[in-house]
Amino acid sequence: MNGGEIVAHVLYAHGVDALFTLIGGHISPILVEAKRHGIRVIDTRHEVNAVFAADAWARLKGIPGVAAVTAGPGVTNTITAVRNALMAESPLVLIGGATATALKGRGSLQDIDQIALIRTNVKKAFRATRVKDIAPILSRAFKVAASGVPGPVFVELPVDLLYDEKIVREWHDEAAPKGKGLLPFAIRTYLKWHVDRLFAGAQAVKISKPERLSVPKVSASLVAKIQARIVSAERPLILAGSETLSQPQHAKEISAALESLGVPVYLSGMARGLLGTKSAVQYRQKRKEALREADLIILLGVPADFRLNYGAHLNRRAYHINVNLDKKNLTKNKRPNLAARVAAGALLMQLAEKGVRADTQRIAAWKQTLAEREKAREAEIQKQAANKMQFINPVDFFLKSADVLVKKTILIADGGDFVATGAYILKPGGPLTWLDPGVFGTLGVGAGFALGAKVARPDHDVVILYGDGSAGYSIIEFDTFVRHKLAIGAIIGNDACWTQIYRDQKVFLEDDVACMLDYSHYDEIAKTFGGAGATITKPTQIKTGIAALKKSLAKKTPFVLNVLIGRSEFRKGSISM
Repeated sequence: MNGGEIVAHVLYAHGVDALFTLIGGHISPILVEAKRHGIRVIDTRHEVNAVFAADAWARLKGIPGVAAVTAGPGVTNTITAVRNALMAESPLVLIGGATATALKGRGSLQDIDQIALIRTNVKKAFRATRVKDIAPILSRAFKVAASGVPGPVFVELPVDLLYDEKIVREWHDEAAPKGKGLLPFAIRTYLKWHVDRLFAGAQAVKISKPERLSVPKVSASLVAKIQARIVSAERPLILAGSETLSQPQHAKEISAALESLGVPVYLSGMARGLLGTKSAVQYRQKRKEALREADLIILLGVPADFRLNYGAHLNRRAYHINVNLDKKNLTKNKRPNLAARVAAGALLMQLAEKGVRADTQRIAAWKQTLAEREKAREAEIQKQAANKMQFINPVDFFLKSADVLVKKTILIADGGDFVATGAYILKPGGPLTWLDPGVFGTLGVGAGFALGAKVARPDHDVVILYGDGSAGYSIIEFDTFVRHKLAIGAIIGNDACWTQIYRDQKVFLEDDVACMLDYSHYDEIAKTFGGAGATITKPTQIKTGIAALKKSLAKKTPFVLNVLIGRSEFRKGSISM
């Protein structure tokens, strides 16, 4: 086996059925052999989107996603996506090509110290120097990516480890000096020794099965402590974040367990949609007020960072339970009364198994208070949706399109003001139907996330929610969608502006420099690549526009709905620091 074939065998053994990439000479054998082994090879138009795709695929599959990129700029182009995966605790393996081992540091094409560059952005970085090392290093990479706090791992594979031994020996023979002197003889001897070392033991390589991961156990004493607090609380509250779904294969059980507790729940991040569109315990509005009044606060995979005003949103007199796989996040900015370093989903399932449930009568008044606030805020939103403005009111757009958008649809959040408005209004239809970048707040995840989601869940529609600013990062991937026959949609909230920044910059600094865009016809980009699209400008066109998008996806044709919107004050003062 050549190195490329070894890589393909390891990927297949670990359940990887899709490899995301952008072609480069350093990694060609990996792609060819992956295809021969039945692994779907999907090439993007930018390396960052290959990694975003692997990230989303992993979030939905529960095993590390894989991206392969060429050396040098191929690797540097992935840094933002790799860092995003690290901060979002998303398991993936990034394979980076590299210059031939004998040329390392000698000025060959695209040769840089990739390990030094990427080390601080991954859980672990590996470099293989012999063919026989590829399989054990890759297997180790999968284990590291998925164990403990999940995250990205980088594996550097030099080009001369990937091609057939015969080809590599020919390369070295051609490069070796032909003279009869002592120096040419010494160089030829060294190169022969070097190649012998590269391939020593390669024919005896064995591909082992994936190791079982050790998962932090949920102790009976922990369950008992939490149970005692839940049954005695009068104003309990759960805030569940993305880490609640670190075991996505158990999403339905986790959802049922959370519902069975009977504790009022707010969902954030990728946990949006966990309880579907109808739930007896889920609340969505006035979260800040609820956190300040609760007497029991359980954070599930949510650190007390800027999203909770560094802990200031939490009632100081409440009993605070923090559940998180990351030791640092357990005590970040606010030390809890009880810190549990376990998987939130596993804990929920254990609590449900033990029949833990809040006292219905004890918390009845609390739920009534939350429900009344919810109703009042929904009425305010309806009132704001009625505000007339140039083009379409974004609040009105989401209210009128919500029912259709959430039907067996995975929503990809990639934007600022428009997308965050949608997050207040839309009710994702079920577990794992909302993907957002996570705590890094990365713009540009849209097309890559959509690509990975559609490959992982081909039975679902996948729709990107773009701002017109964020669309610029990855809309070129509609070429990828069309070429690979992936029916992915996009809705672009187009107000010709970076509105989330503009709104405060204009007030505080009295200048709109660098904030303004144009009302461009982004739908024409999809058409250029063989997709479809439309622009809507009036409220009366909302439902027909959404229907056109859904109809196009049903016909397996990618579609862009370009929605010209007014500049709403719905999220005034929302910039986070």
